[in-house]
Amino acid sequence: MSPSQYEPSAIQQGRITFRRRKAVRSVLLAALSTAIVGTLLGVLVTGAPGWDRVRQSFFDPRIAREWLPEILEGLWLNLRMLVFCALAALALGLLIAVLRTLRGPVFFPVRALATLYTYSFRGLPLIIVIYLMAFGIPGLRLEGTPSVTVLGGAAIVITYGAYLAEVFRAGIESVHPSQIAAARSLGLSYRQSMRFVVLPQAVRRVAPPLLNDTVALQKDVGLISLAGPIDAIRMAQIGVAQTANFTPYVVAGVLFVLLALPLIAVTDWVTLRAARRQNAGT
Repeated sequence: MSPSQYEPSAIQQGRITFRRRKAVRSVLLAALSTAIVGTLLGVLVTGAPGWDRVRQSFFDPRIAREWLPEILEGLWLNLRMLVFCALAALALGLLIAVLRTLRGPVFFPVRALATLYTYSFRGLPLIIVIYLMAFGIPGLRLEGTPSVTVLGGAAIVITYGAYLAEVFRAGIESVHPSQIAAARSLGLSYRQSMRFVVLPQAVRRVAPPLLNDTVALQKDVGLISLAGPIDAIRMAQIGVAQTANFTPYVVAGVLFVLLALPLIAVTDWVTLRAARRQNAGT
C-alpha cells in the first residue's frame, strides 16, 4: 500500500480528533483569559484620577503624527548602527574567545590580555565607555580621529564584544576534548580543528544566547545619542523640548519595539529548535 492510500485506524482518528479539540479549547481559553486581563488593565489605567493628564502628556496623536517622520529618519541611523555593531561585535567576540582558549605557555600573554579585556569591559557600564570613547579620544587632538558616531559605535562594539566573547568561549569549551583529539589524529592542525570541527559545533550551541545579546544590543544602540548624533532618541528629545510633551519618546519607544520584534521572533524560533533537537532522543 502506497503512503497516499494509507488510512489511520479508528483509534488513531479518535486520538487526532481529541488533540484537535484540545488545541482549539486551549486557544479559546488563552484568548478569553487575555481579553479579561486586558480589559481589567484598561479599566484600571483609564479609570485612574490622573489618566486624562497622562494621556495628553504621553499619548497625543497630533504630536505623534507631527514627529513620526523625523523620528523615523533618526531610526535609520540606529538601524545602520545595529547592523555594523552586531557584525563587528560578533567578530571581535569570536576572536577574543579563540585567543582565550589557546593552549601552551607561549600564549599566556595573549590569554592574559584577552582575559583582562573581558573582565574590564564586562564590568564597565556602556554609558561610561561611550563617554570615554566619544569625548576622550577627540580630546587628544590626533590627526584622522573619526567622528563621534564612529567612536560611539566602537564603544558599543568593544563592550558587547566582551559579552559575546564569553558566550563563544562557553560554546567552545562545551565541545568535548575528544573532538579535537579525533581531528588531530586525522592529521588536522590545531587551527584546522578549531575551524572545521570545534567552532561549527560551538556556534550552533550558543546561537540562542548570541541572538539574545543581539536583541539587547538593538536597544543599546539608542545610547549613541549621548555622543551627539541625531538618532531616534535624540530626535525624540528635541521633540519633547519643543512641544513640552513626552509623546515623541513614546513614538521612539514603539519604533524600537517594532524593530526588535523580528529579532525576538528569530531568537524564540532558534531556541525552540535547539530545545527540540536536544530532546529528540529522549
